[in-house]
Amino acid sequence: MRKSKKRARKPVKPPQGPSKNLTRLLFAAYLLIMTWVVLLNRATDFGQLAELERRSLNLIPFSASATANGKIDLPEIAWKVAAFVPFGVYITMLHKSWSFPKKLLPIVGVSLTYEVLQYGFAIGDTDITDLLCNMLGGLLGMGIFLLLWAILGRRALHWINAAASVGTGTAILILGVPILLHR
Repeated sequence: MRKSKKRARKPVKPPQGPSKNLTRLLFAAYLLIMTWVVLLNRATDFGQLAELERRSLNLIPFSASATANGKIDLPEIAWKVAAFVPFGVYITMLHKSWSFPKKLLPIVGVSLTYEVLQYGFAIGDTDITDLLCNMLGGLLGMGIFLLLWAILGRRALHWINAAASVGTGTAILILGVPILLHR
């Protein structure tokens, strides 16, 4: 009787070398853009921040801040979810071996930090809806990466980095042109 030998699959490693460096660079660019959009509301100088001065705190999910004319503002909610999808993708790409809670913690932590800073500096509305939507977006991003990984394997890293490069470049152009024209 002949025994068949099964090969043990090697554990999948996160991106290494130039690919990981590109992912880190894109993640840093994403975080800078998000911070500028969320905290500084795309202000091109600190004088513009004075115009934003307001402080509000909403701890009731999907209430005032998520409604327009008495109806739930789905486009605003969708934007808040979509804005954190890349965060979930990047954190899972860079730390694939981390446990689920360990991946979720930075997503919640950054979103909570944005909300606390908005309240502390009176530069926006602090809202539990934002925190919940951002967390959902991060979770979706984690799921999207894992799905792409299951389908494409290591090629997912290259496809995601390529798409993220195009997206980041486009965001820099769209957000940067007004700054250049403002000067």
